[in-house]
Amino acid sequence: MEKRSGIIRIGLAGWGDHAELYPPGTAARDKLSVYSGHFPVVEVDSSFYAVQAERNYERWAADTPDGFGFLVKAYQGMTGHQRGKLPFETVDQMYAAFLDSIRPLRREGKLLAVLFQFPPWFDCNRDHVEVLRDARERMGDIPVALEFRHESWFHPAFREKTLAFMEEEGWIHSICDEPEAGPGSVPTVLHPTSRQRTVVRFHGRNTAGWNQSGAANWRDVRYLYRYSREELLDWAAKLEKLRAETYELIVIFNNNSGGDAAANAKQLTELLGLGDQGLAPRQLDLFE
Repeated sequence: MEKRSGIIRIGLAGWGDHAELYPPGTAARDKLSVYSGHFPVVEVDSSFYAVQAERNYERWAADTPDGFGFLVKAYQGMTGHQRGKLPFETVDQMYAAFLDSIRPLRREGKLLAVLFQFPPWFDCNRDHVEVLRDARERMGDIPVALEFRHESWFHPAFREKTLAFMEEEGWIHSICDEPEAGPGSVPTVLHPTSRQRTVVRFHGRNTAGWNQSGAANWRDVRYLYRYSREELLDWAAKLEKLRAETYELIVIFNNNSGGDAAANAKQLTELLGLGDQGLAPRQLDLFE
């Protein structure tokens, strides 16, 4: 039997900040529908900062065509980013609220995975392994992707154990392209841990700006990077190998500090010969 290659979905982190995608005067509420005519997947970032109202996901599902997919970032309280008191009385309530919020995407078959991106201080130790086990259990049968930001998980002494753990526990590997800039970053590890899905996220290679989290504009600096054609060609070859090992690749460009994400995503789409990978956007009812 001929071996079938997996599919590749290329998209962006968020849909509101990519001005070049939208005709002048496009209302904020219409941007997702227009976006879905360019790309078949989007990463929801607002879910990291607050558990979104269920009606938001209902609207987003309605604003996108059949076949569109969402990668939803886990709420910051679920990954240990939250500083200070959580707006929930218990961890059980926090997870219940998050799971309730994403029901519309599950119901419409548009939830590809929930992305747990852990912070740079979440290093490889027994307590944190138990945190991962607990989070995975709480998410039930929902596909979950895991992205580390501390290099210890992929230290030579732990790399194979980390990957084996992810496979055993049912975590989708979120593979990173980012600067190797000390303990608060991870190398690119081209190893799918799920036959169903693999996530690849492009954060840019701004080594000088990566560790400036103390600066007021650190978010603008960290992701300020445009990938060259040569860098994307190298990644095109890597993605072709990955797609032979996993059914679906979700590729997200997060290098938008300088407005580079959409252009790089379109360029990679062309290099991979995917053609127009966007879907026909939902037709807007001007009177709704």
